[in-house]
Amino acid sequence: MTTSGERVRRAALELFAERGFHGTGIRQLAERAGLSSASLYHYMGTKEDLLVELMRTSLDRLVAAADAVLLAHDDPTSRLVALVRLHVTSHAERPLETRVVDDEVHALSPQRRAEVVALRDRYEAAWREVIDDGLAQGAFAVESAAVARRALLEMCSGVARWFDPAGPTALPALAEQYAGLALRLLGAETATDASGPRRVDADTPSPV
Repeated sequence: MTTSGERVRRAALELFAERGFHGTGIRQLAERAGLSSASLYHYMGTKEDLLVELMRTSLDRLVAAADAVLLAHDDPTSRLVALVRLHVTSHAERPLETRVVDDEVHALSPQRRAEVVALRDRYEAAWREVIDDGLAQGAFAVESAAVARRALLEMCSGVARWFDPAGPTALPALAEQYAGLALRLLGAETATDASGPRRVDADTPSPV
């Protein structure tokens, strides 16, 4: 049976994804959750508290899964494939979370924003480690590790905007296709070619 707290979190996720944080009012949250406005605060604290909880839950899950990938695989290629599968699957299965985490960071106060960005940076650090190791070992060949990482994350996150579970391609097969695309983007097939692209260390912080 769904608890009141779960209903509040689900209502917030839906409304923040549909209307944005600032476009969502307390009355709308209460109505969507089936509660009175007065009782709503018992389950959510402030509206910002609720947004941070949703973001932290999503990012904590990704960080833990990425850490597990790094422990389960040794070589950069296997790690990269597993990270792509994880990212594509997670974002396709939870498109509302993706929209809220990606689009509503700007709505947070500076201190809470820093907390969420730090979690996101921890997740991206796993990708950075894998790509850097692949370049160092000659498994990958790209001009910029930073650009390649951002391109991969943006590409994989995009499934949240269009993937349809009822469509012609099942999610596991889609994740495999994306893994193949990722390896080609990183030059995995030509990494040992001495005439291939050289790496440029321009790993500046990504914008938020």
